[in-house]
Amino acid sequence: MATQQKKVAFHTMGCKLNFSETSTIKRDFISRGFKTVSFNEYANIYVLNSCSVTENADREARKIIRQAKRLNPSSSIIVTGCYAQLKPEELAAVKEVDMIFGAKEKFNLLDHLDSIELNHKTKLFHSEINSVSHFEPSFSSNDRTRSYLKVQDGCDYNCTFCTIPLARGASRSSTVSKTLISAKQAISSGAREIVLTGVNIGDFGVNSHEKFIDLLVSLNDLNDLDRIRISSIEPNLLSNEIIEFCAKSKKIMPHFHIPLQSGSSRILKLMRRKYQTSLYKERIEHIKSLIPDACIGADIIVGFPSETDDDFQKSYDFIESLNISYLHVFSYSERQNTKAIKIKNKVSKTKKAERSLAMRELSKELKLSFEKSFVGSTREVLFEYQIDNQWFGHSDNYLPVRVNTEENLKNSIESVNIVNSVKNYLVGSFLN
Repeated sequence: MATQQKKVAFHTMGCKLNFSETSTIKRDFISRGFKTVSFNEYANIYVLNSCSVTENADREARKIIRQAKRLNPSSSIIVTGCYAQLKPEELAAVKEVDMIFGAKEKFNLLDHLDSIELNHKTKLFHSEINSVSHFEPSFSSNDRTRSYLKVQDGCDYNCTFCTIPLARGASRSSTVSKTLISAKQAISSGAREIVLTGVNIGDFGVNSHEKFIDLLVSLNDLNDLDRIRISSIEPNLLSNEIIEFCAKSKKIMPHFHIPLQSGSSRILKLMRRKYQTSLYKERIEHIKSLIPDACIGADIIVGFPSETDDDFQKSYDFIESLNISYLHVFSYSERQNTKAIKIKNKVSKTKKAERSLAMRELSKELKLSFEKSFVGSTREVLFEYQIDNQWFGHSDNYLPVRVNTEENLKNSIESVNIVNSVKNYLVGSFLN
């Protein structure tokens, strides 16, 4: 099919890894002469990079597909991502879908555009996940301020609740030298901050003699890079060596997101996590001893099969005892082909909702307390966007900050005095 003057729209669900991959696919379309438009605008092709972490994510994907088709009934709808890999037949039954690309095929969309035939059977490009072994480097470039740099993909862990190994395959990464090439490309696109993303980034170098610390050291030496931010990293892979290097670095931001999933040792064992609460606590305490201002987030799952009121209370009390800053709370969602489905004594929807609410309220308290503790201090803020005469950005330790100014602060890093804490943001002013 001719590509001149064609419009393509992209929508990304789920993790930052998806965002980096969407940007790479988008750049390929642009190189073929496509014009990119918003997903809520008229387009010839709509590309959905899906997530499938929960049943709600699957439902939301189908909703987004139908909304796109209503915008242009003659458009072609392409779906890739985890939902496409895990449930291709289910997606193929959605009449609005024209093409489905699994994990192995997602970076080859353009090779198949000529085969799109509307009003015919959905075309499926899908391979078994065990055939996926190639690492495809990616980085986001939609926002000049920060770029999500994909440094690793897949996972070798077998957590009983998780479908990611089924959706993305075995753990794999590139070399330090090749990753630096992608980092330099992101910097040249205007990014002042690079966020290291992956399924299990601490597993970087699994295919080589290199380690994640080697990547950090090399990135830290890049002259034109202002900021490095580590996304989610498993507590068993966040070594003291990594923590101590981060503490010394002026480029690596004092911000860690460390999945916990449960504060109950019994539940952690059922989940087949690679650590117990004692190790998790050690990691938090070591970070705070070296980087007192560090922002630390955690993932929590409530309502895991057989989780009792006592298990939940242990989890709640454990989190409350830690010096962490916020939570990402998830209610357990049954996923096909996971071992957790076979665990007896399911938790009711009502109980899940109650526990989720309690954890979310705790997260609000932790976040508010953390943010208020910086009123009166000065932080380095990377400004990202403007609404009226207010500029918004994030501090080095991931505090959301706004300032009133008529100056253009896009993509600038400024010293800001934190003067107040309001809903959702800290209010800052510039030093005289």
